Amino acid sequence: MKDDILGRLSVSMESLENKLVEKTRLKAELIKTVHPTQRDSAANLIRYLALRSEDIRLTQNDLHNMGLSSLASSESHLLRQIQSIRERLGHKYRTSEISDCTWESSKKLIKQKSAALFGPKEGDYLPSIMVTFDASFADNYALIKNLLLHGMNVARINCAHDDEATWARLISNLRKAMEKTGKPCRIYMDLAGPKIRTRIINKGRKKGRVKIKEGQIIWMAEKAKNFDKEEVVIHPNEKGIIASLKKEERIFIDDGMIQGVVENVRKDRVGIRITRISTAKKQIKEGKGINFPDTDLDIPALTLFDISVLPFVCENADMVGYSFIRDPADMALLMHELDKFKGRRPDLIIKVETPEAVLNLPMLLLEGMKRPAVGVMIARGDLAVEIGFERLSEIQEEILWICEAAHIPVIWATQVLESLNKSGMATRSEITDVVHSAQAECVMINKGLHTIEVMETLIDILKRTAEHRSKKRFIFRPLNIARQFFGENQAVL
Repeated sequence: MKDDILGRLSVSMESLENKLVEKTRLKAELIKTVHPTQRDSAANLIRYLALRSEDIRLTQNDLHNMGLSSLASSESHLLRQIQSIRERLGHKYRTSEISDCTWESSKKLIKQKSAALFGPKEGDYLPSIMVTFDASFADNYALIKNLLLHGMNVARINCAHDDEATWARLISNLRKAMEKTGKPCRIYMDLAGPKIRTRIINKGRKKGRVKIKEGQIIWMAEKAKNFDKEEVVIHPNEKGIIASLKKEERIFIDDGMIQGVVENVRKDRVGIRITRISTAKKQIKEGKGINFPDTDLDIPALTLFDISVLPFVCENADMVGYSFIRDPADMALLMHELDKFKGRRPDLIIKVETPEAVLNLPMLLLEGMKRPAVGVMIARGDLAVEIGFERLSEIQEEILWICEAAHIPVIWATQVLESLNKSGMATRSEITDVVHSAQAECVMINKGLHTIEVMETLIDILKRTAEHRSKKRFIFRPLNIARQFFGENQAVL
């Protein structure tokens, strides 16, 4: 029985290695397009994608049975892991055949790339901490200084809010605090992207809100012409959206709190049947986000406003976040605009927040890898609405795996310890979420009343988590529970 399994493994692992090598050869020209320092990473990404296009579950069972690596934690060094397994099975390699991309080298590479993006930090075991700045911080130097002293490594400014004058004051306070404390901090600026927001243009317009109920038909239109005064009419705040909508496509308003489906399509308007309202106050408010998960929207990811603020971003930011990106053409567009600026240019962060970005992630990474430094943000707010909340956990894991295969640093974003930040009390599920965030190289905190407490809690949890795992690879520090069992430790958790 054992010999049968070993023989089966020898055949399957040889076949698997040959497939990965062949797939990499077929993509050789694509690999050449990335920055020279990114080519080994690009090749490893191709190999990982080749592996994940196969069903190897039976092979993994055989590997487990024989006490060998099941390849489940080898995203960053896949070919070398397969070669090591084959060596254990008796295969001999020439030195020139052995992959240079090892667990040690890939770990070092991800560390170097993270430092290039997020700067130095205290403790190799902790992700960098990004804090979202609020306009009120522009007049609160003491708070910014306190954030630095409590572990903030990256300051986030969202260009969807405020203006250049406010951003300049925020940055001035931050630089003053860095000089005073001696604590380094990178500046990350998010481009606004398309501002798809509710504009109430008929009933409720003056109050900025309008009541609705489940089963009701509301309208989305460019103008409030030829409607009864009691009809609810909203505008999506961007041109080209209404013409793209089709029957039975879903629409989500206010972070998915309100759900509707397109039922009536006309030349200048669409009728939306409200199918679910998950808020106590059953109303649509002015300025709330709208998501169209089923619609192929014909609107650019890079807006005229984004282009207008790029001079300020290039002058002041270390990183720029690209919102609502969908495909490599979007990437190429921003890179083209950035290339117009001589001298200093910020590194690019790909924000994954649409279904298209998830599906196109490998090509987005390879496009971004044409530069020496690039990162990914898992923007879980819009992403959850677009793909469905029930799929978020699965998809965020897949993004982490693929980025690790490409040695690309990841930012874990949106609603980290959100309840604690707003109310002073964390939920149990939020604590579990923080543990998962340890797989990323940077964790983003939103603005709130209890930001310092959030940072302290986050760092405490991440320190504990770091003793158990590195990325998705579990490591065995001594467990107090086990020591207690053998009488080697007092009963302390």
